[in-house]
Amino acid sequence: MEAVPSSAGAEPPVHVAIIMDGNGRWAKARGLPRTAGHHRGADAVRRALTGAGELGISYLTLYGFSSENWKRPAAEVDDLMGLLRIYLQREIAELHASGVRLRVIGERERLGEDLVRLISAAEQRTVDNTRLNLTVALSYGGRGEIALAARRIAAEVKAGRLTPDEIDEPLFAKYLLTAGIPDPDLVIRTSGEKRISNFLLWQSAYAELVFMDRLWPDFTKEDLQDAIREFQCRDRRYGASR
Repeated sequence: MEAVPSSAGAEPPVHVAIIMDGNGRWAKARGLPRTAGHHRGADAVRRALTGAGELGISYLTLYGFSSENWKRPAAEVDDLMGLLRIYLQREIAELHASGVRLRVIGERERLGEDLVRLISAAEQRTVDNTRLNLTVALSYGGRGEIALAARRIAAEVKAGRLTPDEIDEPLFAKYLLTAGIPDPDLVIRTSGEKRISNFLLWQSAYAELVFMDRLWPDFTKEDLQDAIREFQCRDRRYGASR
């Protein structure tokens, strides 16, 4: 497994999360329809997966489709869902053979029944894999996730299985969609935008943020390496003084 060069000899982050942005702008700059950008973006996903495995990252989370993305034109949404179907049908065998475990977080009830079945089958097939834990956020929003966790906890309190005094940060985290997954150490956003766009709001409280000008379809393993090097140069104090 390839290590990331570092003058301090630091380890790579355990969990990297990526906001994959710029497919539409990539296509527009080339006079192509937005769907072409999404298709090229799928190639970048493959490169990111390969790079993460080679660089020693244990957890990779990709922001594939936000809850706000449903507002996009129906044709674009249909194309994105079609790409997802193709990915789940054609590439899960390779992911499984490579030791990748797949999880999907988000509002599954908004996806088509066939997609939900494909997702469930892929998760079950890869559940015992340990080389790389891949989480894909689909129809996902951080605020909605926090609200859902609050509703779940409220139901537990109402049923008498919890008391308000038992609710603290560790308990709250158990009711999030990412329960059992460590918080991200590094969040990368491509395309030059400098915001997190409702992504992993609770989980990213102490994550290092790296914003890259690269559009997602052009993202490479070398870009991932550069982001990790920057991460390794940060002084992570978690609110403590020097």
